Amino acid sequence: MSIANLNPTRVWKHFESLTRIPRPSKKEAKAVMFMENFGKSLGLETFKDELGNVIIRKPATKGMENRKGIILQAHIDMVPQKNSDKVHDFEKDPIEPRIVDDWVYATGTTLGADNGMGVAVAMAVLEAKDLVHGPIEVLITVDEETGMTGARGLKPGLLKGDILINLDSEDEGELYVGCAGGLDATATFQYTTVYVPADYIGLSLAITGLKGGHSGMDIVLGRGNANKALVRLLLPLVEKSGAMIASFEGGSLRNAIPREAFATLAIPASKISTARKIVSKHFSDMKAELAAQEPNLNIELNITKRPVRAIDPEIALKAVKAIYACPNGVERMSDAMPGLVETSNNLAIVKSGNGKIDVKSLMRSSVDSAKEVHAIALKSVFDLAGAKVSLTGGYPGWKPNMDSDILKIMKGVYKKLYGKEPEVKAIHAGLECGILGGTYPNWDMISCGPTIKSPHSPDERVNIKSVEKWWNYVVEVLKEVPVKK
Repeated sequence: MSIANLNPTRVWKHFESLTRIPRPSKKEAKAVMFMENFGKSLGLETFKDELGNVIIRKPATKGMENRKGIILQAHIDMVPQKNSDKVHDFEKDPIEPRIVDDWVYATGTTLGADNGMGVAVAMAVLEAKDLVHGPIEVLITVDEETGMTGARGLKPGLLKGDILINLDSEDEGELYVGCAGGLDATATFQYTTVYVPADYIGLSLAITGLKGGHSGMDIVLGRGNANKALVRLLLPLVEKSGAMIASFEGGSLRNAIPREAFATLAIPASKISTARKIVSKHFSDMKAELAAQEPNLNIELNITKRPVRAIDPEIALKAVKAIYACPNGVERMSDAMPGLVETSNNLAIVKSGNGKIDVKSLMRSSVDSAKEVHAIALKSVFDLAGAKVSLTGGYPGWKPNMDSDILKIMKGVYKKLYGKEPEVKAIHAGLECGILGGTYPNWDMISCGPTIKSPHSPDERVNIKSVEKWWNYVVEVLKEVPVKK
């Protein structure tokens, strides 16, 4: 069965079309063109700004012209993650959706429901001729996942609406009224290489099978971090078996918890037994520690071709120790909203090559001062190890407004439809609302979405029934938008 035939078909057919268009972050030009052509094909005012954000305007239906303008907002890009055994080029190949029970997955890759479902709902609203609504603008931003550059560069005055409904949260029945801000950290070690002695043998070390996930939504789950696991093995291998590190890498995106990590080593031939014992012990320990969250963790140490050169051992050891000590995971839970992560860090990417070792993290916090303190702590670790550290890409959080008019309306509509009030929450992730609200401070903002699990990983999936509930909810909310004063 094609996902285009799922209910509501008016939403799923658009999502299915998006799965056929390559749209990884910073490579979404084809999808931007697709959205432009879609808006124009409907005869609607459609234009693109200098960054590639697409804006489409749909007039109010008869009798609704005096309502406040609604902006439906979603981002067109997706996170490109795949299993190591999956052959897939995110810049060329379509996503391969599959239905498993009540869920839609991809096949070995991320699905792109984050935020393709939001785009699909906006498209369905634009296309529909049977809905009741006031003036609507659809704002489709680019590059949300790797820098929010579309939201950052949106110019004031382009949009006319009063209320922003962000379509990028991931739990049906929940309304989000706040989010964390973020900050990128990059630590760089410069190194030279040395020759590997002839009596050494080569080893490959691979950590696979971790779940990964969204570094905001899933950081609280206590999942394993492949980069942390890697240095937990590398440190004793260097110190106890005389290993030399030729290369190592793990993770690929700042906003995804790293699932896999790899290293190429050289050790004295006489130390192979010691190395195997070290890996076996730590593998056993980690399996026990992460039994509930990471049942598929796998670590392999195999003999391979001896590398000719290795990273200067002094620099390699400093880098490994700094990564070992680098803060990772939840730093503090929120006092204001129980159950919400306040501050965290995702030790996202480690990569050696071309004379440097880069270590990249993404810090998040709903408290700006806490984010700054966390950044100083992380920077201090790498400063002491001799790395050059840069802090970039900071963006603000979105402060909750519990007196929001659209919040009151959406709570009432949900109760009318489903007999209970939705949960009102803030999220430990970087929604674009914080940035957009800085450019358009008059906007009343809220975020909602269907149920999506494990975004930013190949286990990403969207619940089919939740999409139908969410669509019906959005349709009813559009009818209840207040009169413009």
